[in-house]
Amino acid sequence: MPDDQATSPTGDPVAPADRPSLSATRPPTPPRPTAPPRKPTDNRPTDLIAGRITRGGDGPCYGLVDENDREYALHGPDAGPLAVGAFVTLRVAPPAEPFDCGPGTPMRIVTDRPSTR
Repeated sequence: MPDDQATSPTGDPVAPADRPSLSATRPPTPPRPTAPPRKPTDNRPTDLIAGRITRGGDGPCYGLVDENDREYALHGPDAGPLAVGAFVTLRVAPPAEPFDCGPGTPMRIVTDRPSTR
């Protein structure tokens, strides 16, 4: 059974005519940074939090623990029902007026509809 791979007169494999050959030259190695970046390289919106609902229901008070284990006390009269255990991403803002929604950093929910998954 013949080989499907072509070889050169020296016996080295040759790339098929419809594909370029692979280069034996290694790509250059980028230089190491001389200092850490001046600004964060993973810019994230500061008004979004994502996490699991720990105190849910019809509102207006909710509890949420984010992906960094920070606890939030959320107030959102128009947020609608949020089930305990649901993973949500919410747009939040500092409270416009004081409220007591339990333990955690107090924040006001400003999204029309929380995205859940």
